[in-house]
Amino acid sequence: MTNGLSLAEKLRSGPPVITAWSVLSSPIVSEMLARAGYPAITIDLQHGMHDFDEARETLSAIALGGAHRIVRLPLYDNALGARLLDMGAECVIAPMINTAGEAESFARSVKYPPAGDRSYGPFRAAALSGQSDGDYLRNANSQVVSLAMIESREAVDALDEILAVPELDGIFVGPSDLSISLSNGAAVDPNSAETAEVCKMIAEKAVGAGKIPGIFCLGADKVREMAGYGYKLITHGIDVALLDGAARAALADVGDLPG
Repeated sequence: MTNGLSLAEKLRSGPPVITAWSVLSSPIVSEMLARAGYPAITIDLQHGMHDFDEARETLSAIALGGAHRIVRLPLYDNALGARLLDMGAECVIAPMINTAGEAESFARSVKYPPAGDRSYGPFRAAALSGQSDGDYLRNANSQVVSLAMIESREAVDALDEILAVPELDGIFVGPSDLSISLSNGAAVDPNSAETAEVCKMIAEKAVGAGKIPGIFCLGADKVREMAGYGYKLITHGIDVALLDGAARAALADVGDLPG
């Protein structure tokens, strides 16, 4: 917890939470992003460079930096989600959830009975959250956030059924993959008008169902647009892009030297 509130409490009330996105398997980079003021950092184990050991250390580094800890899983690896919760993750995002059955299987894997099937062993998680083992057990089902990624036409068609899964806390839109699916593979255009309209509809349905809506954004203008639609967890800033941009800007500031 940071500032006395869990990530779940912040996502269920109050302004949107901005998360940086970590693809670099360097714990200190994520710690620096946390210290720079990002309220949350998401570790990407689907397309990023992290493995379990690196993610474990990065979760600790994020906590040291004072930010909330989120992980995106590889495809179809619910068991890893439960393991990373034991290491201190507060929110788990599962990619490519296309049916209510997939959403239920994922959501139940990160909740303790009777809401799910998670096995007990959260010793590191309890320490990072500042709770006793017993308090963690009592609070985990309300404090751990499960988000199913909506990234395909199939998922959009099944959205009402996915949102009706009682164990699921919310959804997270991947607009790049969604744009590919909506265009039948013709283009990657996460900022297209069609994608934006579908994203607006998804947010409205999620809020109406009492679920937490999240989304990946590319650009500050898109962050503001999606916040206006009601999204509560919004990605803005990928570590590798931030580093690349800062390096290029630093060199450009020097310009051409004499001689």
